[in-house]
Amino acid sequence: METTKIKAVTIEPIDVALDEPFTISLGVQHSIKNVLITVLLENGVVGFGEAAPFESINGENQATVLAALNSYRDFLIGKDAADVVRISRHMKSAFWAQVTARCAVEMALLDAFTKSLGLPLYKYFGGMENRIETDFTIDMLTPSAARKNAGILTQQGYNILKVKVGKNIKEDVQRIMAVLEGAPDVQFTMDANQGFTPSNAVHFLEELERRDIRPVLFEQPVLKTDLDGMKFVKDHTCVPIAADESVFTSADAINIVRKNCADVINIKIMKSGLIEALDIAAIARGANIGLMMGSMLETRLALSCSVHLAAGLGGFSHIDLDPHIDPEREPFTGGPEFKDPYYRLSDKVPGIGIRKK
Repeated sequence: METTKIKAVTIEPIDVALDEPFTISLGVQHSIKNVLITVLLENGVVGFGEAAPFESINGENQATVLAALNSYRDFLIGKDAADVVRISRHMKSAFWAQVTARCAVEMALLDAFTKSLGLPLYKYFGGMENRIETDFTIDMLTPSAARKNAGILTQQGYNILKVKVGKNIKEDVQRIMAVLEGAPDVQFTMDANQGFTPSNAVHFLEELERRDIRPVLFEQPVLKTDLDGMKFVKDHTCVPIAADESVFTSADAINIVRKNCADVINIKIMKSGLIEALDIAAIARGANIGLMMGSMLETRLALSCSVHLAAGLGGFSHIDLDPHIDPEREPFTGGPEFKDPYYRLSDKVPGIGIRKK
């Protein structure tokens, strides 16, 4: 009988130009430069995994991921895809800084293994939900562009918008006011990507409050290592605070709990990997901290994997998994059905459900 042991591994770059530059407080990206790993099992099943590095956030780039995965290829041959946790821990010990590379391996193994079982990935993670709703991100646009985009997005069905802030308080306030002019009934979250000092973050919230504007969430207002600063912000506002770049590992999540500095933890598989993400979610639930699922600049493959994870575990109060690529430019097809703003998962499609074009 053919087994779920790994027979062959292929590693290749994924390069996709963005329609428009993606701008946050940490920098600008003009294209997606990710990495695809494909594993072939002895039973003939193929699994896909994606690494989506974002150098200013996780310290990786396409070149470092390619190097890590190519150096790990020989180790994977002959291993059983069912042993994904053991393989993940070994890779973490060998390449502790290459989180997105580890995530890609975990994704490919889980995709192949659940396909072998005839099981959708979200069922493997628990199967709590088969539909989730995402927000859509408005990055650091001019007020006129933000206003226009907000109106278009709400017409498409989006109920929640995420607005990037963190560079200039006056411009940030103007951008948010423009969003609400374009979509007066929308709920919105804010993401500073570490852009504020603690005092400026509180001042920014006060400026919004003076205008009777209240976001439903304020994500990573201060430097990721400044947990005392994050607690200062949390203690001086009634707006829920989310920790994003402050949480890469389960140990980071424990520090958030100990400091009582955030109301929500944003899990991104490209920060933690899939196996570590399960531990982070468990810690957050145990401490009564809310859960958010986010993403980097990812193709349909990694986004779909995160959809499976969020739906499988269930209970995520905030979902930020909006697509970044025009479907015509996507290197993949399939995955969960997406009709703005909802993802729907089928119990008849095994694995992640992604196919290469």
